[in-house]
This record gives sequence, C-alpha cells and structure tokens, in this order.
Amino acid sequence: MNGILSLYLMRSIIASTALVLVVLLALAALFEFIAQLDDMQNGYQTPQVIMFAALRLPNLAFQMLPVSTLIGSLLGLGGLAAGSEIIVMRSAGLSVKRLAGMVAVTGFVLLVFTGLLGEFIGPPLDYYARNMRVEARLAPGDERLGNAAWVKDGPVFLHLERVNSEFDFGSLYIFRFDDDNGLASIAKAENAGIDDNDRWRLENVRETQFSNDGVQVIASSVAIESFEVNSELLGSSLAKTSSLSARGLLGYIDYLRRNSLDASRYETELWYRISRTTAVMIMPMLALAFVFGSLRTGGAGARLMIGVVIGLAYYLASEMLANSGQVFDLNPALVAWLPALLLLLVTAAALGRVR
Repeated sequence: MNGILSLYLMRSIIASTALVLVVLLALAALFEFIAQLDDMQNGYQTPQVIMFAALRLPNLAFQMLPVSTLIGSLLGLGGLAAGSEIIVMRSAGLSVKRLAGMVAVTGFVLLVFTGLLGEFIGPPLDYYARNMRVEARLAPGDERLGNAAWVKDGPVFLHLERVNSEFDFGSLYIFRFDDDNGLASIAKAENAGIDDNDRWRLENVRETQFSNDGVQVIASSVAIESFEVNSELLGSSLAKTSSLSARGLLGYIDYLRRNSLDASRYETELWYRISRTTAVMIMPMLALAFVFGSLRTGGAGARLMIGVVIGLAYYLASEMLANSGQVFDLNPALVAWLPALLLLLVTAAALGRVR
C-alpha cells in the first residue's frame, strides 16, 4: 500500500516539476536567443543562434531544477491537498514523518537526475556551444580564432598566444625559473600543439639560456616537451566554470593546488554545484510542510506565488553568497552550503509544527 502511495506522490510531483521546468526553459531559451541577436556576424546567423540556445538548455535546466522542483512540488502536492487526498492519507494512518519519507524518495530520484544532467550532459554541451559560437563568428582563417592563456607547470610558465578547440596554438613562450626563482631561460616556438599522447610538439624553437657564465642561444626546428599540462587541463583553464563537469573541476583544482595557484573560484563552483544538487531533494519536503497549512485551501496561483518567492530568495541568496565569498575570501564550502542548510532547517522546523 505504501509503495503505491509513494509512486502516486512521485508521479504527481515529477509531472508538475517537468511542466514547470519546460515553461522556465522556454522562457530561458527565448531570452538566450534574443541576447545572441546582436552577436550575429559571418557564419553565426539565425540557425547557429537557435542551435546555441538549444545546446545551452541542459545546463540551464540543471541550474533551474531546485526552483522548478519547489514550484512543481507545491503545485503537485497542493493539488492533492486541495482534493483532500493528503488528509485521506493521514486519516489512513500515515504520519507526517512517513509522508515526508515518501516525498523524500521522489526528491532523491530528482537528485540523481539532476546530478547526471549536471555532470554528463549539461557541461559538455555548454562547452561545445560556446566553442561553436566563437568559431562561427570569425571568418575562415581568421588569426583571432582561439584564446590567449597563461599556464604554470612547476617552475615553468607557458604563454600561449592563441589556443583553439583543437589545441593547435600560435606562438608559444616558455619561461623557466631555477630553484631560487631566478629566470633560467626564455624560449619561443613559432607554432605548437599537443599530440594524442599529450606531448607538446614545438616548431622553430629559439631558446635563450641565462647562466653565471653568460647567455647562450639554442635553436631547433622541432622539439618535443612533456609538460604536466595536458589538453584536458588546458581546456579546463580556458572554459567557463559552468562548462566544466565536477570531475573537470576536481582535476583542475588539484592542478592549481599543486602549482600553488588560487583555486577558490573553482572550489566555490564545485561546492555550489553539490549544494544546489542536494537542494533538489529538500524542496519536495519543504513543499509538503506548506501544503498542510493555509495552502491546502488556496488556489494554484497562491501556491505558485509561494514557490516563486521562496525559490527566488534561495537563488539570490546562493548567488550573493557565492560571489561575496570570492570577494571576501570566505570558505567556499561554507558559503556554498549555507543556503541549503538554512533551507533544511526551515523544512525541519515547518514539518515539526505539523500535527
């Protein structure tokens, strides 16, 4: 019996959440399309703009799922409460704790879906969409294709003048330092790239070495280097944090720490992503607490308004804390988890008041 009721609650919540998410994504896609119209040039025209907006939808869905789950749960459970179905379940002997456990199962299912979406679908498509836009906006053979980058590999600093999505570079400058942080050599390669084995192939290299005895210049047509920075790390350094999976964030954070570089931006994004995913499980239980109150007799409009207000407050608080944490150098885990923890405390207190 409990299994049937649990599936019934799950169907109501997921159906309402899916409907809310579709509506929000439709609005987001429209705004994304309008925002890209001013950037149309060369090969980046209306079909490419539509493709860009469509490819970004999975990542936007991942960001919207906590709010969508809250609004959808309020609508779904509120509808059941308005039809006195929740009251009938209580009358049949189901405690609030038991009902919360059933709703939490639905939250866990949505949490798993959110995690898979945010790890394996959203970031890769977002990364591809941004590269597609950059390449389409530039004319064929345009030397501006790509981004400049600075990367560190222990005592070696690399400056790449141009990096494209195929990891073919323009000029590459290599600065090597000794154990006393003194400049040991400067090298320039006219062209560079990373092969399938993550080896750096440098062409037309000219290196100036500094020593106590003087300066020595060495030139070679081709040189092979094995830096710790491979194509994956280089791609992570160029990508927006929202375009990186959790695995990519962890790998890049580890690289930054090993090279004594600031990783707070990526740590904040990682913890924020984990807390946002966890919040998806809390939202249905919070909605359950509300439907036992005045919303039981309220209409769908009232439930929608409550969901929008709470969801907007949660989103703004999360964004504000994440940004202020980087500005004031606060603990990334603390600022990322604080909104979710407050949400959990409010949920526990609200459910505890239900009799």
